[in-house]
Formats: sequence, structure tokens, C-alpha cells
Amino acid sequence: MFRKQIQKISENRNLAIIGLIVVVNALGYGIIIPILYSYSRKFGLSDFENGMLFALFSLCSFISTPLIGRLSDKYGRKPLLVISIAGTALSFIVAAFAPSAIFLFLARALDGITAGNIPVASAVISDTTPPEHRARGFGIIGAAFGFGFVIGPAIAAATVGFGLHVPFLIAAAISIVAVILTYFFLPETNKHMGEVQHGKIFDFPKMIKAVLDPNVGLTLLISLIYNIALGMFIFAFQPFSVKVLGLSPNQIALVFTLFGVIGLITQVFILQRAVRFLGEKKAFTIALLISAIMYMAIFLTRNVSVFLIVITISGLSNSFVGPLIQTLLSKETDEKSQGSIQGLNASYISVGNILGPIIAGLIASYYLPMPFLISGFVILSCFLLSFKVMRRNIPKEHAF
Repeated sequence: MFRKQIQKISENRNLAIIGLIVVVNALGYGIIIPILYSYSRKFGLSDFENGMLFALFSLCSFISTPLIGRLSDKYGRKPLLVISIAGTALSFIVAAFAPSAIFLFLARALDGITAGNIPVASAVISDTTPPEHRARGFGIIGAAFGFGFVIGPAIAAATVGFGLHVPFLIAAAISIVAVILTYFFLPETNKHMGEVQHGKIFDFPKMIKAVLDPNVGLTLLISLIYNIALGMFIFAFQPFSVKVLGLSPNQIALVFTLFGVIGLITQVFILQRAVRFLGEKKAFTIALLISAIMYMAIFLTRNVSVFLIVITISGLSNSFVGPLIQTLLSKETDEKSQGSIQGLNASYISVGNILGPIIAGLIASYYLPMPFLISGFVILSCFLLSFKVMRRNIPKEHAF
């Protein structure tokens, strides 16, 4: 009994530290993203160059995350968490004191390279919790990320008035606290260091093969196309808000706070009820249609009040699409392949996050509202493809 109590205390401590790490990750993203475009303007970056700046983080993260995960299998979770969070803190400091645009690009690259702390944190939960408690552990990660993305933009809104560099320094300070807590209070949880034999890090033929698969291919294709459009929207949102609507950096940060609140409310209170009422496939199709219409509506919007109404509705529909893609993929795949298919989907999301801002930055250089219209049509194509997903009922035959 005493041993079980000690184990439970240790498990709860680990969960608390991991929860803080995830909050830090979301806080950093939530603090920086709403002001990054305004901050980069002082270096004279064009919209296309800003698109490259946004995409650089995703590209570096896409490359480094599987490497960090493998290194944590070989050398342990704790050292990789300490290094990755410290790298995040350093990237914020470099960005805050960047004397030129090249240092800002270097800061975003460093942040992307060291962005593997969430997968490693997830591995800590798998290491330390019994299977029956694992869902609770991963639920804490989801809740912590949602909390961080609500609070982060609010912190940016409250502090950006003291200088555009101040939110970067606050994000760095929070990251340093997480480094200290991880180093002194999180024990090493990997009891099988060096035992796991891995295959290829980047299996691009497998990614292509998956899109052609009769079970999951269409859903993965929708995921890729949708996330390219979402990447276009997230990037174009800021220059549109500044140049067309005349919003200040703290007002943009408050809008991102609104996004976070909508996402949290949708995940906790609305999504499951809507799925029970409509079914997963119908809810997915309706959410895609609403997102497409709202993106196109932003193209025509020049009034701030109308803009807020439109993005509130689009935030609600966007909060449906991601989880429903994961759910559909899970049901289209056999039990042995769940981790593999979700990993493939994460790869497609990363590709979308890389391509979307670059495409939007290029288009915005010619006509700023145009990325919203094009992303709306892109999501409309996802809506049309979703009808094929609704009609399918293919036996699960393939493993990835």
C-alpha cells in the first residue's frame, strides 16, 4: 500500500511538471505568434519574407522533432527536455534583442529545431503512467496546451504596450523556469535507453503510399489540403489585420485569445455533443463547408465588427476539423497501426504549416486579401472530397 502511494505521488509530480512544460510550449507560441508580424515589420520584411519566417519554424520542427524523439529513446527524456526547453528560451532572447532580420530568422530556426519537447513530454507520460491512467495523462497535455494558448495571447496583449520585444522576454523567463523545474524535479523516466531499434527517420515513400491507400488515403489528402489552407489563413490574418483593418498589436493578441477560448470551449463542451447528434462524418463535412464560407467572407470584409463575427464562426468550425480528421483516421486503420497513422497525419500537418505561409506570403505581396479567397476555395475542395469519405465503408486491411 505504501509503495503504491509513493508511486502515485511520483506519477502526479511527473504529470504536474509535464503539464507545466506543455503550458510553457503553448505560452511561448501564444505570446509570440500574435505579435511576430508586427515585430518583424521593424526590420522591413515584405509579406513574402514574413511567410518564409513563419514557415521556417515549421520546417525546422518537421526535421528535428523525430530526431529529438529518437535521441530521447537513446539518451533519456530528461536531458532532451532540458536542452529543448533551454533552446526555446534562448530563441526568445535572440529574437528580443535581434539587431537585424537575419537574427530573427535564426531565432525562429532555433525555436523550431528545439521544438520537440511535446513529443518527449508525451513519452514521459507513457513511461510513468499505467495504461489505465494514460488517457488522463494525455488529457492533461491537451488541457495544458489549451490553457497556454488562451493565456499566452492575453499576456502578449497586456505587455506589448511596453515594447514589442517585452513579450519575447516574458516567454523566455517562463521557459527558464520550466528548465529549472525539469532539471531539479523531474526524474529520468526512460528505463530502456538504447534498446529501441528504429527504422528510417523520414519515410517519404510511405507518405506517398499512404495517400493512395483505399482506407486512409482520402482522409490524409484532405488533412494535407486543409492544413495548407489553414497555414495560409494563420499567416494572412496578421498583415490583413494590420494593413486593412488597422488593428494594433495588442488588439491582434486579444483576437488570438478569442481563438484560444473558442477552441477550448469547443473541445470541452460542443464537439462531442455535435458528433453525437450529427455523426462524425456529417459533422466533419458541415465544419469544412462553414470554414470555406467564412474564409471567403473575410476576403470581402473591411469592417472590424463583421470581421470578429466571421472569425469567431471560423474558429468554431476549425476546432471541429482537426480532431475529426484524427478520429476518422483512427477508425479507418487497424489497431496495430494507430500510432503510425497519427504520425503520418502529423507529418502532413507539418507540410501544410510549411507550405501555407509561403504561398500566402507570395499571394499577399500582390493583393493582401486574396489568400483568404484562395484558402476558402481550397477548403471547399476538401468539403467536396469529404462526400466520398461519407460514402465509404471499406474494411480495414492495411497497416502502416
